[in-house]
Amino acid sequence: MPERESPLGTALRPGSHGNFADGIGVTLSEQRPGSIVQVAAWPGEERALLAAVKSATGLVLPDGAGGGLVKAGKGAFGFAPGRFLVVDEEEGLAAKLSAAVAAETGTVTDLSHGRTAIRAAGPKAEWVLAKFFAIDFALPAFPMGSGRSTVHHDIFAMIQRTGEEQFDIYLFRSFARSFWTALCHGAEEVGYQVA
Repeated sequence: MPERESPLGTALRPGSHGNFADGIGVTLSEQRPGSIVQVAAWPGEERALLAAVKSATGLVLPDGAGGGLVKAGKGAFGFAPGRFLVVDEEEGLAAKLSAAVAAETGTVTDLSHGRTAIRAAGPKAEWVLAKFFAIDFALPAFPMGSGRSTVHHDIFAMIQRTGEEQFDIYLFRSFARSFWTALCHGAEEVGYQVA
């Protein structure tokens, strides 16, 4: 299968940018997971959906919005009641989940070609992201593996903490270049590296 073209285009400029005299505050990169899938439970079927996700991925998700985990190239988090985003480095996750989730349990929607994943990592990642989203990014308020759904000026985003100083942001592909450009401008004052 041919590799998908990056929606960031010429806006993706590798190297060091901004004020990095005191070091790099944040590293920005486009991630290319093989699968980005949304699963949603019908009312009262949340536990059955979580069991299906576990059987297809091995991930044991907490019930409820916001909770999540990252493990062995996979990640998942609840972003609304009964709704979860599941990501895998490998392709084919939508088919595995479709086989595991019964029609009476819920739905599976493959978002792999409709979303872009951007990673912000480093000691100033929380600070830079707080410029864009009205969220407390501090570790106690936004624990490892957890996720949030939010907006930046009408641009819907789902964010997961994938490391102590690392966040993955999932956006509609059509807004990715605009958001990337704004994110780079927001990171200039702390110095940023595009990897």
